[in-house]
Amino acid sequence: MDVTRLRQFIVLSETLHFGRAGSRANVSTSALSRHIRQLEAELNVSLFDRDNRTVELTAAGHTFQRYARDAVQQWEQICYELTDPADQLHGEISLYCSVTASHSILFDLLNRFRPTHPGVEIRLQTGDPEHAIARIQALEEDLAIAARPDNLPSGVRFKPIRVSPLVFIAPVEATEPSLAALPPSGPAAWGEIPMILATGGIARRRVDAWFRGLDVTPKIYAQVAGNEAIVSMVSLGLGVGVVPKIVLDNSPHAERVRVLDVDPVLEPYDLGLFTLKRHLRNPLISAFWSLLPEPG
Repeated sequence: MDVTRLRQFIVLSETLHFGRAGSRANVSTSALSRHIRQLEAELNVSLFDRDNRTVELTAAGHTFQRYARDAVQQWEQICYELTDPADQLHGEISLYCSVTASHSILFDLLNRFRPTHPGVEIRLQTGDPEHAIARIQALEEDLAIAARPDNLPSGVRFKPIRVSPLVFIAPVEATEPSLAALPPSGPAAWGEIPMILATGGIARRRVDAWFRGLDVTPKIYAQVAGNEAIVSMVSLGLGVGVVPKIVLDNSPHAERVRVLDVDPVLEPYDLGLFTLKRHLRNPLISAFWSLLPEPG
């Protein structure tokens, strides 16, 4: 199996666009198309459904994607093991985090990593941190920055970076009468407050548990993906939200919202770096992992 073609397949499976994939893989579109056809001929399956407008992975393509990522990683690992330790590290690390984490956490890590390992490229993908661990487990990313769940999945390693309070936020200028006097005077009044909550994830589970503790069913105005979007909607005066304070501190809308003094307080976010335990055998990933001290 040609490792170069495996890498090209991985790029195409992620971009689902021959032009963008060819550019990222430094190969012409026609050559990339030819290599994919050769790969499909060797496997005797179709890896992509493609027409003049769209490119999609087939069921076989999804299965082969997992194999390709694992195979390329093992190939890179053995190459590094056979290389003189004095040689400089070269290659690519894929990392997933939220936009906020890229500004507030990743910036500092990269400033420390790049001078020591200039030959290592970082491929960054931003999105909802709720999906971070799943992307690590699916071999879609090497590393991810997110909040630690209550139960860490088997085979996943975590290193803490910082703790961020989980706070209730309200608009400075309310457009709804129910938002005029906040925080509410009692549990019953909380049931009348329009809430803007995450669709899922750690914050949503903790908020749901908080309302259950009050024996109140929240009045949900909107459910959104991503904490940044919650701050934005709250700043428009549409309701009360719950976000990690680190998101609020880095939001362009921070001056248009305020933190509510709520009792009991929510359990804070334990933010950190995730990877698979077996990924730490890869010198590139191990080098990035070592930027953070081991937990005491």
